[in-house]
Amino acid sequence: MAYVRFQSTEPNDEGRHPGFFGLINNLSRSGRLTPGQEEFRRTNHAWYEAHYTNPATVDPAVYDHAVNPGATAWFKESAEALVARTAGYLEILGAHGIRCDRLVASEPPGRVIYEDEDQIVVVPN
Repeated sequence: MAYVRFQSTEPNDEGRHPGFFGLINNLSRSGRLTPGQEEFRRTNHAWYEAHYTNPATVDPAVYDHAVNPGATAWFKESAEALVARTAGYLEILGAHGIRCDRLVASEPPGRVIYEDEDQIVVVPN
């Protein structure tokens, strides 16, 4: 099993590398997306919500920095439709000068604190 994550090449102020969802949400909150980019974000977020589980709805503490410091989500490579849909997000981020790395791990890259058929959430060991 392989795991895939798309994250910023640059760390944020807290030293973390946000994933593509967080990055595009930050652009949206700051009003930096064009109307077309915002429509893409809304439409595709809705698609993701309809097709996969948000780990925070199962375990509200999964991304709590005090409980699970450094928690990050990784798609299972077998969730091809979820991984493929990231291309549009990466295009928008690139248009705003935000570069993302595609990371691939052959084993869980930390201690698994959440898992479903499409993804895992891990905290660093």
